[in-house]
Amino acid sequence: MARYLSRRIAGMAAVVLAVLTIAFFLVRLAPGDPAALMLGPDASPGEAAELRARLGLDRPIAAQYAAFVGNALRGDLGQSIFFNQPVAQVLASRAEPTALLALFSLVVALLVAVPTGIYAACRRGSWFDQAAVSTAMLAASVPSFWTGLMAQRWLATEYGWFPASGYGGPDSVLLERIGYLILPSLILGVVNSALILRFTRASMLDVLGEDYIRTARAKGMREARVVLRHGLRNAGIPIITVIGLTFALLVSGAVVTERVFNIPGMGNLVVSAVLRRDYPVIQGALIVVAVLYVGINLLTDLLYLLVDKRVRY
Repeated sequence: MARYLSRRIAGMAAVVLAVLTIAFFLVRLAPGDPAALMLGPDASPGEAAELRARLGLDRPIAAQYAAFVGNALRGDLGQSIFFNQPVAQVLASRAEPTALLALFSLVVALLVAVPTGIYAACRRGSWFDQAAVSTAMLAASVPSFWTGLMAQRWLATEYGWFPASGYGGPDSVLLERIGYLILPSLILGVVNSALILRFTRASMLDVLGEDYIRTARAKGMREARVVLRHGLRNAGIPIITVIGLTFALLVSGAVVTERVFNIPGMGNLVVSAVLRRDYPVIQGALIVVAVLYVGINLLTDLLYLLVDKRVRY
């Protein structure tokens, strides 16, 4: 295990270094003066020169790269031009809505997809199985922004069951803010449940035809125990894999939902940073998302041990 973890950590470090390199050259490869692009067309040459010196763009490229990587490894992601604050502080202030939205959406996706996929596999070829697969394909095909707008129009505005948008006021308690995330979490969870449902159904179908499943049934074991204890545990590795990928996508890909429901999360922040040409924020968000991706992938691999004791690293 220790040897495996050391190799994985080394691989994660290489991935993060590659992302740091991409983030570094993202600004330098842009046509024109990066400082002038950040400040906009109305900036004077003096303001561009001042920003260039503040960002270290007037130094040799090798020195800039070494300083950028060194600062990033220490947690210093630079200074936001628009907010005039450290990028790490700006991202941290927007992390809570995105993290809660991704977590709640994953819970909704699991509650919808896993039981439905298991039951559809047990009733293969039935009307429920056909309806579940068709609904999953429909949910994966419909754009999330359209689903969000329709839900916002009817469930929030017409019937008033949920808040239409926002994340509460500055003095709102956490429970009140969570209320604003219920509707977007339902939309995002249902949309992302399609892939989990299909993987759960396919994995269960592969397992339910094995000899040990027939042996367990021949011994008179209850069907629910056969399916859950012997079937689901042996089909768990592909399901955990797709759950980990879905969670990583939810953390980094909730941009559209946050824009539709005006949630002040990291996705909304990145879109605003692109419009404002706040490249340090874009670079910082790219690095944070990459670290989250490799961390979630490592956690997913370690969870294999919980469902299958035969796994050896």
